[in-house]
Amino acid sequence: MPSLSNKSAFVTAAAQGIGQAIAMCYARSGANVTAVDINGDALGKLAETPNITVLQLDVTDDAKLAKAVTDTAPELLVNVAGVVHNGNILECSADDWDLAMNLNVRSMYVACQAALPGMVERKKGCIINMSSVASSLRAVPVRFAYSVSKAAVLGLTKSIAADFVKDGIRINAICPGTVRSPSWEQRARDLAQRENISEQEAVQRFVERQPMGRIGEADEVAALALYLATDAAQYVTGQALCIDGGWSM
Repeated sequence: MPSLSNKSAFVTAAAQGIGQAIAMCYARSGANVTAVDINGDALGKLAETPNITVLQLDVTDDAKLAKAVTDTAPELLVNVAGVVHNGNILECSADDWDLAMNLNVRSMYVACQAALPGMVERKKGCIINMSSVASSLRAVPVRFAYSVSKAAVLGLTKSIAADFVKDGIRINAICPGTVRSPSWEQRARDLAQRENISEQEAVQRFVERQPMGRIGEADEVAALALYLATDAAQYVTGQALCIDGGWSM
């Protein structure tokens, strides 16, 4: 396994799903991980994991997030926190829009802004932002607020990459397709309820749109995040890396 020995990492939405998989993967690879989530109880599983320090934090609180990142001074920043809204533009309330933009985009802006001065001073740093295939990469029905916000994440990522490439900073975006997680499981249940179908049929609908005929796993996304964090990816920056079972091809 590639080594992140003694590197400091800050991972948001680490209590479950992709965030948890990345935090645990990094810790196993030797990094000292600060695992952040709004759900303190759900962080309990990570609290006993070697190399992981848990921190309950609402990443939409700009001041608290910026302080946590600044105090940690991470060499690796992984922004995973996000929310998936269902619906088209006519079904998107102002509150839905604000939450999507604040959680999916603004929290990344705040965290990156807090982490970059230390990275620039050290002339080395790696930032990974979780975007999605549902963004500017692919149109996905009834994912309006989510897709707009995840497209913004790609713009944010590329802009920072261009501005700081000569400072030794690498920043990339991971764009998953459908990945098994508590969030996806809830979306499948919601689909079943909306369409008045069984949960099994709802899951099958998600599977059928995947060319590989299966849902992705969080550990597969974590493996890509591990690669991007290691020196093996020194020549990779400003990229949107799809991991979607061929959905976007």
